[in-house]
Amino acid sequence: MNHSKFFIQSLTSLVPAGFAPAILIATAVLISTATVANTAIEEVIVTADFRDTSLLKTAASITVFDSQTITRRQARHLEQLLNLAPNVNFSSGASRGRFLQIRGIGERSQFIEPLNPSVGILVDGIDFTGIAGAATTMDIAQVEILRGPQGTLYGANALAGLINLRSNQPTETTEGNLELSLGDYNTQTVSVAMGGPINQQLGYRVALQQHSSDGYIRNDHLQRDDTDNLDELSLRSIVDWQASEDLALKLTVFHVNADNGYDAFSLDNTRNTLSDTPGHDRHEASALALQSTWQGNEHFNLISLISYADNNLEYGYDEDWAFAAICAGQPCEGWEYNSNDNYIRDRKNATVDIKLVSSMSAQVFNGSTDWVVGLYARQQDEQLLRQYTYSAADFTSDFDTRNHAVYGQLDTQLSSALRLTTGVRFETREAAYRDSDLVIHQVDEDIWGGRIALHYQWSPKTLVYGLISRGYKAGGVNSNSSLSADDREFDSELMLNYELGAKGLWLDDKLQTQVSLFYQDRDEIQLKQSLVQSREESNATTFIDYIGNSAAGSNQGVEVEFNWLASETLVLFGSVGLLDTEYDVPLSADLDSREQAHAPGYQFALGLSAQLSGSLSLTIDVEGKDKFYLSSSHDEHSQSYELVNISMAYVAGDWGLSLWARNLTDEAVIVRGFGGFGNDPRKFYETEAYYQLGEPRMLGVSANYAF
Repeated sequence: MNHSKFFIQSLTSLVPAGFAPAILIATAVLISTATVANTAIEEVIVTADFRDTSLLKTAASITVFDSQTITRRQARHLEQLLNLAPNVNFSSGASRGRFLQIRGIGERSQFIEPLNPSVGILVDGIDFTGIAGAATTMDIAQVEILRGPQGTLYGANALAGLINLRSNQPTETTEGNLELSLGDYNTQTVSVAMGGPINQQLGYRVALQQHSSDGYIRNDHLQRDDTDNLDELSLRSIVDWQASEDLALKLTVFHVNADNGYDAFSLDNTRNTLSDTPGHDRHEASALALQSTWQGNEHFNLISLISYADNNLEYGYDEDWAFAAICAGQPCEGWEYNSNDNYIRDRKNATVDIKLVSSMSAQVFNGSTDWVVGLYARQQDEQLLRQYTYSAADFTSDFDTRNHAVYGQLDTQLSSALRLTTGVRFETREAAYRDSDLVIHQVDEDIWGGRIALHYQWSPKTLVYGLISRGYKAGGVNSNSSLSADDREFDSELMLNYELGAKGLWLDDKLQTQVSLFYQDRDEIQLKQSLVQSREESNATTFIDYIGNSAAGSNQGVEVEFNWLASETLVLFGSVGLLDTEYDVPLSADLDSREQAHAPGYQFALGLSAQLSGSLSLTIDVEGKDKFYLSSSHDEHSQSYELVNISMAYVAGDWGLSLWARNLTDEAVIVRGFGGFGNDPRKFYETEAYYQLGEPRMLGVSANYAF
């Protein structure tokens, strides 16, 4: 079968008639005139585990994006990469997709309630779990997405998985790059990075990026095109110091200042809004991490990581999505209400992680077993101020958590082809919550997780594995004092993950594949739901968000990824995720058991990359996603879609120029949605669904200089 021809035919069937001939001609020219050879697939090293390990020797389902993928996609934030990974989703409800789901598990929003996140997020070892707005891709070398519970590696905040972002590190020679990018909607990005040696013991790297855009929302009431704008500044500095022959130190300082607008919801479900006080989505983060590696003992390395992050967040919006006089002179006059909601959070967290990693001379059990033991501590303090039009007084809360853990892992070589990994983590968690409504909650719980994995090296380049892992997510409290006593607290969630997988190189090392099958047995599932109440003082409704436990449920599916050097000049790549989820008991009196929210039945990303000449390359990919429920509390769902993305790059020496397009066919994609209430006074608050739409067609040009 001619795979290139099949791909082109599939692609052209998805794009408008005016685009199809151009794509077909460009791709035909590309394949017939390409001359630059690719001869091997580069080895990928995963850095998120206790030891740096080859991706193809890791018994887990992991997706890795390199800097080339980030550049081709012109991704400025983590959310613009996630659709390329199987069974990974996100929800917006803000200027960015801040809430992540892996294999259908994860949060979708946060308002006054304290959250215990399901997906961990690390940026150069700094903990940004639950606040993914800071996950910009400035000077990022690699993004690693670990699917499944990371009970041994990370603990309570990684029930669904872990996302690890690792930046470019100091280099032995001085090098850097400068990039300027321009796109639709007045989108502009300027980034610069530089690094190298200071002397034989010291190395450095600094990076700076300013990204801005007017956004793709038109506010018809204010006659403005920038009420949903992006204004994001990122800065990173890394210093590597070989302090002695045995001691290496690395200091990372990271700062993000996102001053974004938020005006995304329209009463008409379009990209044209009517709000008179557009909202905002601000995040200012200052953080640092100090990593040390001591190799002064012949039996082990002592590795420590200390990090601290100070996050100031402000999230607010025009609750009525309209202007005060929207019903003036109309039959609905007197029905309208006008309201604003604002949330100011101050979150500080500090972590300490110290571990001993064995060397070859310290292997136990007759030299067959490597080991790791470690201690972990995490302290997070979060203060909230809510300013709400219909509250007589501001709402305040304090949520403080303390986590302490001890963990260990053994890697035992049972035979030349068979290896056993066993790991366990015991964690204690203390949480204290109090608020201005006199809600007080304290909990002290002991929880544990771990994994057992059997690796079978089928051949030198093929690994088959089986995995059982246990993950956990701590219980908590609901903030709203109007809830009943039974609804105020919820229990910890537990999950057993069963997984089979295979990964390896085929066709003379030209084809790299990963396949995994998983079944996740969930107990005491934490579900976010909403009660809708009418306000006495207006015609509007109020949402009371709360988290409760469902008795049980399951998530199961398949994940496939491949990267194929189909010829010396043509690379085909892609991923497919299949997901089946269910709740085993009814969620409420109104909803029967069904699929879980934000859990599409399938996702895929298929693409090709090749050379038109020695300097010119073209990348085309198609991504798609099945429809999915938008919430656990109503029946509204997204629509299935397919998006086409193209990038054409020209390189001449140290200079590069690229033309790119995302969502070429201008599809309307739902990234957040609500149902079960009415917000339009013109319809006398008739109940309907409301959707936030994702990025429309985006065209741009980027130029870069490497030195």
